[in-house]
Amino acid sequence: MAALGAAALVLPNAMASQTDAKGAAPKTLAASDASDLASQLQDLLGEAFAGAYYDSGEKRLIINVIDGLQIEGDDNNVIIQAQEAGAEVREVENSWSELLKGAATLKEEATVPGTAWAIDPRTNKLQVTADSTVTGENWDTIESTVKSLGAGMATIKKSAGTFKPFLEGGDAIFGGGARCSAGFNVVNAEGAPAFLTAGHCGVAEAEWSEEENGAPIGTVDAATATFPGAGDFALVNYNDPATQAASTVDLGNGQTVDINAVGEAAVGLQVFRMGSTTGLADGQVTGLEATVNYPEGTVTGLIQTNVCAEPGDSGGSLFTEDGQAIGLTSGGSGDCTVGGETFFQPVTTALAATGATLGDGGAGAGEEAAGGAGDAAGAGEEADGGAAAGAGQEEGAAAAGAGEEEGAAAAGAGDEAAAAGAGEEAAAGAGEEHEQGAGEQGADEQGVGDQGDHQ
Repeated sequence: MAALGAAALVLPNAMASQTDAKGAAPKTLAASDASDLASQLQDLLGEAFAGAYYDSGEKRLIINVIDGLQIEGDDNNVIIQAQEAGAEVREVENSWSELLKGAATLKEEATVPGTAWAIDPRTNKLQVTADSTVTGENWDTIESTVKSLGAGMATIKKSAGTFKPFLEGGDAIFGGGARCSAGFNVVNAEGAPAFLTAGHCGVAEAEWSEEENGAPIGTVDAATATFPGAGDFALVNYNDPATQAASTVDLGNGQTVDINAVGEAAVGLQVFRMGSTTGLADGQVTGLEATVNYPEGTVTGLIQTNVCAEPGDSGGSLFTEDGQAIGLTSGGSGDCTVGGETFFQPVTTALAATGATLGDGGAGAGEEAAGGAGDAAGAGEEADGGAAAGAGQEEGAAAAGAGEEEGAAAAGAGDEAAAAGAGEEAAAGAGEEHEQGAGEQGADEQGVGDQGDHQ
């Protein structure tokens, strides 16, 4: 994989048309600021809120409000307040609550393996995807349910791939015959070092090692590991309470990203994914509140993206260029040659469910933490088996996937990603100390290996 500094990433443009705000001019906002503002405006607008997304090209936050709905507020109209806060306001037909109700109907009447749906604020609709296994009566069920929601509420498309969790025996962190990628180092509810990974990794194996057939370095908190169901996440506690678990993501080639905060996903937000099979890839968030019907069961509350991933990338970290932890790789249907859709577990809900908090665990930031991004953790070749969680089961491991349509995410490693994190402190993120799982073949801790494939 090319060094981060050598490959320039081309930021995707927002895809939705927008109406100009009639109040104050929209402000230029960083992605993290836009996400915070969207949360505040959702509370302010109440039932008038119909979703939000980030225009990464213009660096603007777009807020959807119900067409023609007037809301009285302290300044006569909270829509004006939203504009004055810096957002661009767009009038749409479907409210957020109506979209959620539509998703509930799909879950009740069309839970068919090989299907997925998510809310897309850019189109103000539910986007429903059916993979290549959905045919005959199952396809008819999906199609009729979508039609029953009414015109303008949902769209449906076919995917050439197959939804599955990206699990595969290979090179990152190992548990029995399974391999996965580590997500983020955290501190558990007892104040001890731990890390997050995918739930389908956590329920596959109870203990994880840095090397295939190596001694276990972490044990899954079985009480909170979730898959399928309301999420796809697992907490793995380091067996040694003195483990140095820095809050970084290893990008490979001696580069790391400092993870300094937890962020909420927003449609249009540019994100980067790190995994033990394919290394670093980037793309955009394309849907929220996603539901995926894997062969193993239904998983809800996920983030949908057009970032590519492959088996072995499962559990790997999704983050922003300014170091916000966004998600954990769940599954998808494409690969990093043709692209595809990938779903992620939000870090916010994983932390809330496990009682963990983001940050350094154990004795501190590790011996390497002092080195800058170049020396930092990641020293790919050294980490023979990523520390943190991995998972992949053997090649046949099925599970969650995502459609291939959303456009292939760039698998590069832009300067921005480097900036995002190549912080001086982040360094050791994982280094040799089992921080973030590293793959065998030169895979950095987070697993930047070339072999496995999973999201």
